[in-house]
Amino acid sequence: MEITDDRTFPAALAALSGVEFPWDYDEKTETPSPGNIDYEPYDEFDSAEETTDWIRAWTGNKELDGDAFRVFGQDGTGGLAALWLVRAGQPLTEQPVAFFGSEGEAGIVATSLGEYLWLLAGGVGPQEAVEFGSDSGVPHDDLRAVAEKHSGVAPRTPAEVLTAARAEFPDFARTVESWCR
Repeated sequence: MEITDDRTFPAALAALSGVEFPWDYDEKTETPSPGNIDYEPYDEFDSAEETTDWIRAWTGNKELDGDAFRVFGQDGTGGLAALWLVRAGQPLTEQPVAFFGSEGEAGIVATSLGEYLWLLAGGVGPQEAVEFGSDSGVPHDDLRAVAEKHSGVAPRTPAEVLTAARAEFPDFARTVESWCR
């Protein structure tokens, strides 16, 4: 599959960078508060060089390059959200969204950028979905407004988004494991 180096940041991702993501930590119980989304959106994709450095470090495989990914956000621990460019000839917005956790977790969290917007709008971030198995959250009005404007798909619940992603890409974690050295 030929992959172009399209690094044009989609309007939907640019809109996310203007939203305040809910995060509160209860120091007494040492747990995040309900409704948290541990997600820090970027204003642009990581460069090709940064993406290659990341995937090589994450997998330990110096033969990989980052051409198949466009990294666009992270969580507070350093886990990364990225578009996985596996649909030849399709625009960036139609590629699945993957999450790579800081401790080796990996999963597909949405089948497209539009679906990802609905995941966030429903109060679930990529880390919460992959690391903690969350499929429901506290809906977020500002994120819903972004999804309504930019998703191009009918509203979905986080459970619906994650079920579709897991059904379409059931072997993603094993694929990622096969890249590791």
